[in-house]
Amino acid sequence: MDPTQKASTIRRLKSVEGHLRGIIRMTEEDAYCIDLIQQIRAVQAALDKVAEQTLSNHLQHCVVSAVRGDDVAERERVLGEIVAVFQASSRQR
Repeated sequence: MDPTQKASTIRRLKSVEGHLRGIIRMTEEDAYCIDLIQQIRAVQAALDKVAEQTLSNHLQHCVVSAVRGDDVAERERVLGEIVAVFQASSRQR
């Protein structure tokens, strides 16, 4: 992962961490359930964005390198990983 992408990912994850702490605090303070759900959805959206950016980085760098390379086994392994990620993603939705 290039340094700019890495910094962006870490920044987003730290933001998610802060949101999670807020949700914990809200739960401890018996906050209104709908407010909790809205905050949980915000965390899920932020994590989805991190996953999207990480996958994009992986496709642009790791997968492209494997596809362009001469190692057929490595190419098949990397493509198999991508298929597995999409299969897992479709099961979650």
